[in-house]
Amino acid sequence: MNDIAERYVKLVLALGQHDKDYVDAYYGPAEWKQQADTAKASLDELASRARTLLEDIRKAPVPSAVMESLRHHYLERQLSAVNARIRMLKGERMTFDEESKALYDAVAPTLAESHFQKILDQLEKAFPGTGPAASRYEEFRRGFVIPRDKVDAVFTAAIDGCRKRTLAHVQLPASERFTIEYVTNKSWSGYNWYQGNFRSLIQVNTDLPIYIDRAVDLACHEGYPGHHVYNALLEKHLVRDRGWIEFSVYPLFSPQSLIAEGTANYGIEVAFPGPERVAFERSVLFPAAGLDGAKAEEYYRVQGLVDQLAYAGNEAARRYLNGEIDRAAAAAWLERYALMPKDRAEQRVRFFDQYRSYVINYNLGKDLVRRFVETRAGARASEARRWEEFEKLLSSPRLPSTLQ
Repeated sequence: MNDIAERYVKLVLALGQHDKDYVDAYYGPAEWKQQADTAKASLDELASRARTLLEDIRKAPVPSAVMESLRHHYLERQLSAVNARIRMLKGERMTFDEESKALYDAVAPTLAESHFQKILDQLEKAFPGTGPAASRYEEFRRGFVIPRDKVDAVFTAAIDGCRKRTLAHVQLPASERFTIEYVTNKSWSGYNWYQGNFRSLIQVNTDLPIYIDRAVDLACHEGYPGHHVYNALLEKHLVRDRGWIEFSVYPLFSPQSLIAEGTANYGIEVAFPGPERVAFERSVLFPAAGLDGAKAEEYYRVQGLVDQLAYAGNEAARRYLNGEIDRAAAAAWLERYALMPKDRAEQRVRFFDQYRSYVINYNLGKDLVRRFVETRAGARASEARRWEEFEKLLSSPRLPSTLQ
């Protein structure tokens, strides 16, 4: 299995020569990366190597021990996704659902306009007046923008709160840490670049106004207990303790991403269950941003309704990438059914162009992870029990089809 794992890592690094977004993180032997940079293998050669590796892993006996069995399944599904990504780079076209199944081991539900309209009808009551609901929602949100000169202070406070809550339940390597940068001209709002040795670089995009809820969202999602914690635990428990070198590389367009994004989004709820988030923001973040903390509860009541529109982004992406609508219509769909302002909707379509069906990993991933953790922890689990199951997932080689 270790031989297959090494060949898998080298294959992923080689494919990264053809796809600048593919290798999201790598902290294995430097000479393997140098070999991939020098060799610049063709897609045809990589396709042959991927097929051979896939055959080899499928012929290998499945171990009886749980973790070793999960490792076998992980390598098989990741290699299947590598194979699919190569075919895409060679020109094969898939539907949105075919692509998400091939790359992420999952398919998001298809929802009609009527599903989102029912939620919008409820929101209409929250925003009296005339004009499109998106415009009235945006008018409401303008009072909750973090001033540019306070963004860093607010994020620093949010990260501190998320980290303290995570460390109360999860033991992290003593040397773990990350740095934060503020960037522009990106299709995403935040990104974690894991660098190995338990360190991350987190970037926050300041192209568009940053609303107060994004502070905790990004601090948890990109940092604690999200991507930074996930990658640090994989490095500690799987790469260093077990010697499973395949986890030293992270191919972005792979089933691992659904777990990564799903745990990062669900981790927000784990860190701030129930009313604890509103209490934290009202007493800490709203004042840091110079906002009225008395309005925190109303803001999150509205956000709770808006969050139910999360799958609208999937529908816009599905229709756009299937060629059913053009980019202008996709942006219009997001404005109407996801309540995005025009500039944010256009940014999201740019995300579709760059990352395609990756969008399912955020909402479907969150729902699958929540169901997995809460089923195993129990319906009335204590906070500590939920953290325990969540940490187990973060430290394991589970993938979407093993979330049973």
